[in-house]
Amino acid sequence: MAKKRTIRTIPQSRTSVSEQKAGERAANFGEVSLGYDEKAALVESERCLFCPDPICIEGCPVGIDIPGFIERIGMKDFRGAWEVIGRTNLLPAVCGRVCPQETQCEGVCVVGETLEPVAIGRLERFVGDRAIVEGWVNLPHIEPCGRRVGIIGSGPAGMACAADMAKAGCEVTVFEAFHEPGGVLRYGIPDFRLPNAVVDAEIANLRRLGVTFRCNTLIGRLFTIEEMLDDLGFDAVFIGTGAGTPAMLGIPGESLNGVLSANELLTRCNLMRARDFPRYDTPIPLGKNVAVVGAGNTAMDAMRVALRLGAQRVTCVYRRSRAECPARAEEVHHAEEEGIVFKWLTAPTEILGDEGGNVRALRCIAMELGEPDASGRARPVPVAGSEHEVECDQVVFAIGTNANPIIGQTSKIGLNKRGYIEADEELATSMAGVFAGGDIVTGAATVIEAMGAGRKAARAMKAYLGISEPEPIGAIAASHFGIPAGERNFARIRSF
Repeated sequence: MAKKRTIRTIPQSRTSVSEQKAGERAANFGEVSLGYDEKAALVESERCLFCPDPICIEGCPVGIDIPGFIERIGMKDFRGAWEVIGRTNLLPAVCGRVCPQETQCEGVCVVGETLEPVAIGRLERFVGDRAIVEGWVNLPHIEPCGRRVGIIGSGPAGMACAADMAKAGCEVTVFEAFHEPGGVLRYGIPDFRLPNAVVDAEIANLRRLGVTFRCNTLIGRLFTIEEMLDDLGFDAVFIGTGAGTPAMLGIPGESLNGVLSANELLTRCNLMRARDFPRYDTPIPLGKNVAVVGAGNTAMDAMRVALRLGAQRVTCVYRRSRAECPARAEEVHHAEEEGIVFKWLTAPTEILGDEGGNVRALRCIAMELGEPDASGRARPVPVAGSEHEVECDQVVFAIGTNANPIIGQTSKIGLNKRGYIEADEELATSMAGVFAGGDIVTGAATVIEAMGAGRKAARAMKAYLGISEPEPIGAIAASHFGIPAGERNFARIRSF
């Protein structure tokens, strides 16, 4: 019997991970973090205490059995670890890279109360990458149920919902407005954080489950949700379109040449391959002195992309201090290493142009922190007489996004006052048979939270369609010939 681990007997330091050197990576789109090798993963797995009450599972939005997969890593049963993760998360190589583990599973890790928390995200990525390299496939037996399900959007919420509905025996079609599937994973996150090859590998797993992808299909323009249900014969629909409409500040000068959103910059670079110009002839207007407004993960991505595309100086303009910065600490650290200039406690008030209508500077005002606002962060307050100019020839706004409006404009689905789709606790919308989840319901959130919403919606969709959940092992006594005890002696009737 293995000796019980204590905080004193485990490795005291978190296992380091190799990274590209800052001076080199700032000139390429290769992945910054190189991930764990087998030796490093085994050492880090020794830091898990296997708590009797593993609150790290509760910290994960999809409830991955974290001690279970780490235990299998320690046993060198890497495929077993992958199968444990796969019970609740289809995208371990993705989530291991982009999830904010420091505020989720690692944020509540018991080891973190005394030492650095277990590197759960790095271990998850190690397992996901191993599965891709070795081509692991785990296809369950699927009994067709005769139901057709349409998924709108191929981002993390749509993919998670599609996987669960396909496993339930449904014929699943995913509709994607862009020419390649992946949603925000492909167009919103640069290769140096999440390589497209990883996204492709995870999508291939969905195709193996029988999921069909229809790209270049904008729902609300080609056909509506009502037509999907009435004319195209879908029994249920899930909306996971995300919130991709960029927000702007509404300050003077936003119509000048050289002003764009981070969404446009990242989409042109990532999805339309402007980073590979001239091999891919995608125009991308980029200045030599770029100012990015905002300090979230999207802002960090935009700044670091601008640097790699040839900007000589990139400045982050943020109205709060570094302590209130919403981006992951790792992303801020990487940006600082690469030479990004940060102007904290600075708010833009106007974009200034030259005689030709081009950006020449950003007029700003210094801020100081006051009382906390509704978000719990200190409210920034302007400092009188502190106006100044930040020299730049390009301004990129990365201050958040709004709901994509097309679905609401072309259907009778209920929306809230902010334009997001209204859904109940089971993620059902005002239209019968239509469910929604992810950013289009909650506003901008994380990849794993969107996946959790997709899986939650799938459970509700299965209940709506009368598809019984598989019985857990040991529950046979609660059923009679596979019929749950509570469903005996009556039949489901669906009106048409």
